[in-house]
Amino acid sequence: MREANVVCRELDCGNPVAESRGRLVEYERIGVILYSICRGNESSIRQCVNRGDSGVCDGKYYHHVTCSESVRLVDGAGLCSGRVEVKSNQSWASVCEADFDQQDAEVVCRDVGCGAPAALQGGLYGEGEGQTWDKEFQCKGNESLLLDCDISDRENNTCLPGNAVGLTCSEPDDVRLVGGGSRCAGGVEWYDQGEWRTVGAEDEDQRNVAAVVCRQLGCGSTVSVPPGNTTREFRVYCSGSESSLRECRRMYYLHPELTVICSDLLVQPDIFLTDPMGGVFRGHQGPEMFRGYNFTITCSTQPQYPGGSFLLTFTGSNRTQIQPAFNHSAAFLFPAADDSHQGNYSCVYDNYVFSHSFSSESELLSLTITASPLPAFIIRHVVVLLILLTTITTSYLYYKPTRRQKRVNRVSSMDLYVNAMEMVSLSSRAEAGLGEERTAQGTE
Repeated sequence: MREANVVCRELDCGNPVAESRGRLVEYERIGVILYSICRGNESSIRQCVNRGDSGVCDGKYYHHVTCSESVRLVDGAGLCSGRVEVKSNQSWASVCEADFDQQDAEVVCRDVGCGAPAALQGGLYGEGEGQTWDKEFQCKGNESLLLDCDISDRENNTCLPGNAVGLTCSEPDDVRLVGGGSRCAGGVEWYDQGEWRTVGAEDEDQRNVAAVVCRQLGCGSTVSVPPGNTTREFRVYCSGSESSLRECRRMYYLHPELTVICSDLLVQPDIFLTDPMGGVFRGHQGPEMFRGYNFTITCSTQPQYPGGSFLLTFTGSNRTQIQPAFNHSAAFLFPAADDSHQGNYSCVYDNYVFSHSFSSESELLSLTITASPLPAFIIRHVVVLLILLTTITTSYLYYKPTRRQKRVNRVSSMDLYVNAMEMVSLSSRAEAGLGEERTAQGTE
């Protein structure tokens, strides 16, 4: 991308958005091999350091460079930061902060091949020496290119010094670590030309490449570079100071696969407060707790790796508690709140994986202890009485219709029995009457 940056500048285009290689489709087409190394700030490819005589390519592959057409970021720390400049009448002009908003920033970051905007501030990367853009963009935020946005005349024709827009975009989401159980550990893959490809590096380059990978992913610094298998995908080498992997050099030789473990391996744990007696409520500065009430502080984390432990720290004192992580969480019980429990708490999750110790700390939980409107023991007794009353009422409402139903069932059974007996009696009488009638007929 350093050579690509120089090529885009020499052609008076914007930032380099992408660089790739592909086959020369025309039959017997030849190209030139450049043995040049660029720093990225040269105005022409001829100003780069020449490492040897140019050779002739036999027509198999060529390098393809895509530049942003009408916008660029200049004087920044990398390809995704700098002062916003747009092309106007074949020259580049700075953009005033008053004419630029978050939706415009989202489109610019997308146009130059970077991620979402991270910082937007006037004068962040200087004022520039050229003219100021005399229009105002009306982007909706979902456009692919800045040229797709509507443009209107500026309401104010002046742009005060220090108000040239400086923009910092996040690095592109084209690098990932796989197979390590965390987004900050695993084998390095690079998204290139529509697919994820394995990245490797020679032994002497692995530490520098790993440092760039951890920096681009926001995973801290490099902890370890375990040995990997041999692959024929990208071979990358970096100086170690690059903002993203696409600023490094790559080749296509046989090389060892790169596996990286970064310091921010563990996700940030969560911390929250619970109280079974209802003595906690939300105050202006965070949770507040009535004196005399039990409370529990729970630490939890996402299920990345088994085991580990939680350390609950109390800011401003040496008070700490440690519990093993059970189902990726731990509960710390405090029997009765008093003024000594007021302060800031945090959870520190520790785990030993990949032959290294890692830790991650939660956000602070600020707890305030306050006086209860009623003595705690009275409230406890009231709560207990309410629970008992609820239990008795529920039992009464449940069993009362049950007994009534049983009584109804017994009455119904008795009625059936009486009816049955009456039917038997009637049947017996009928049979007796029939027998008497037959006897009388015989006598006659």
